[in-house]
Amino acid sequence: MAARAAAAFALAALVLASLAGAAPLWAAPWSWPPGLFATNPALPGVTAASSPNSTELCALCRFAVGLVDASLSLPGGEDALARAAASVCEKLRLQDRRVCQNATQLFKDYVVTVLLHSVLDPASVCGVLLGPGCGPPGPPHANWSVRLQPVPKPPVRPPGPPPPPSAPRDSVLFITDVHWDRDYAEGSQAECGEPLCCRRQDGAPSPGRPGAGKWGDYRSCDVPLRTVQSLLEHATWQEHHNTWQEHNTWQEGRGTGVTHAYWTGDIPAHNVWEQTEQDQLQALTTVTELFRKYLGDITVYPAVGNHESSPVNSFPPPSAPGHHSSAWLYDAMAKAWSHWLPSDALVTLRFGGFYTALAKPGLRVVSLNMNFCSVENFWLAINDTDPAGQLQWFVDVLQAAENNGEKVHVIGHIAPGLCRKTWSWNYYHIINRYESTIAAQFFGHVHTDQFEMFYDEETLSRPLGVAYLSPSVTTYWDLNPGYRVYEIDGDRNDSTRAVLDHHTYYLDLEEANRLDRPTWRLLYSARKAYGMEALGPADWDALLRRMQDDDALFAIFWWHLHKGHSSEPCVGMCKVALLCALRSGRSWDPEQCARLVRPEQHQALVRIWKETVRC
Repeated sequence: MAARAAAAFALAALVLASLAGAAPLWAAPWSWPPGLFATNPALPGVTAASSPNSTELCALCRFAVGLVDASLSLPGGEDALARAAASVCEKLRLQDRRVCQNATQLFKDYVVTVLLHSVLDPASVCGVLLGPGCGPPGPPHANWSVRLQPVPKPPVRPPGPPPPPSAPRDSVLFITDVHWDRDYAEGSQAECGEPLCCRRQDGAPSPGRPGAGKWGDYRSCDVPLRTVQSLLEHATWQEHHNTWQEHNTWQEGRGTGVTHAYWTGDIPAHNVWEQTEQDQLQALTTVTELFRKYLGDITVYPAVGNHESSPVNSFPPPSAPGHHSSAWLYDAMAKAWSHWLPSDALVTLRFGGFYTALAKPGLRVVSLNMNFCSVENFWLAINDTDPAGQLQWFVDVLQAAENNGEKVHVIGHIAPGLCRKTWSWNYYHIINRYESTIAAQFFGHVHTDQFEMFYDEETLSRPLGVAYLSPSVTTYWDLNPGYRVYEIDGDRNDSTRAVLDHHTYYLDLEEANRLDRPTWRLLYSARKAYGMEALGPADWDALLRRMQDDDALFAIFWWHLHKGHSSEPCVGMCKVALLCALRSGRSWDPEQCARLVRPEQHQALVRIWKETVRC
């Protein structure tokens, strides 16, 4: 019985890791036990962490994973283990009974198939689940490299001054992480004890507790369709009137209205323990039709999020056979998005969920399937060597763009700094090589307003790229809904196609629910809010340096990060962890944060920061 319980715990941990869809199980809480940190003499008040993973926990994990392998070899072992996993999940109160049972049944086939075919040994599995203190966080073949084409890198031109205000500019609408909940119910229980609440099946709230708001809720809830419609109505109004909002007054814009839109995934809600393929397809078609209704002839370039699949985070390589294949999803996306994408883009979308398209002469969009780099995609435990050949394809697209004098915008869901290490470092290497071609990078996933820096690989001192992580539509959790418009260098000779400014809009949820009237407002414009002359990589690097010493400036950034709704200040280790994350365009790289902490402290900072990821 003890052996089965241990094995079931391991399977329950694997299932719940996928169920969480956010930080891995080893992500640390904000407050750790006293004495865990030692003072860092390099930066007063910053502390270093010893590993929170005890030797005993790691040993138990390795033992349990070994028992999972042994149990699966027995007749009926898969079903028996799933039942035991659900029981352990309930007894340990990892989730309530309904979630535990539904999750183990939904994830059973997916997790067991990966375990049976994975080359990971128990130590590596525990490294993935509990962090590198318990073992290598990846398969033994994890060190692989993408081949760059044998073409010399063009000389890097120093950035020039921003174009004058009279120069043409494009406006790009950016929407991410909608997480529409079709079962959202105004007045329902918003503190239901499950990962997602505010749903019709949750019933009425407890006496004295407020129910779910009409337009959304700050608690563990996603958004109703009416909130998504309200957002699109506001974005469309701006497109037609060609205006920017400054301090609640409308002023004439300098562009030609929204030229195109980027939509970087995560359409369905967070009830991942009960979602079927049909549920995901309904979310895809419903929200896609909503975009078409409100945006009209504006071309939308979508990217695949980690919540689009069923089960969540399940994105096998294209070679996966039968019911394990993602063809059901990619084919549906190709059909739904054929109104926006050219036929050659649909070919690679059907193959692996990625594509490229020419947005206009001189500007190419590359949409990457970042699930092929995700630490929560268990399929990569079988083989994570450039899944679907996507990065090699990316290199070939970039080389062709360089040859043709095109600039490139890269879009995706999960930012590269959150990816598996080898994938992330290969991506970073590609960005270094094609820094003169890649004009901008846009991602989502974290639900908050952030960015990631890229520096030259030789010295890690010359900033050469920035990836924007834009705020979510969903309120999940404790956030206002939001969206963004990017000002892009427009059609002119020697256009950089770079981001010149961005404007973030939000809905004050408390006000909207109280007045029953959604009023979208400008939260901030980047250049004005942070006193930046431009938004080049060097300017963002300078902002990081200023925020390190200027607590008031950092507090403004923290307020914007949460879309104007933040209940707790970020000080001490919280601040250092965030500044470290903003510097880190590649994952697990202590050198990126050498100015902030000693290398041995880096793992602790990553743990703290990952706890804030709300995906």
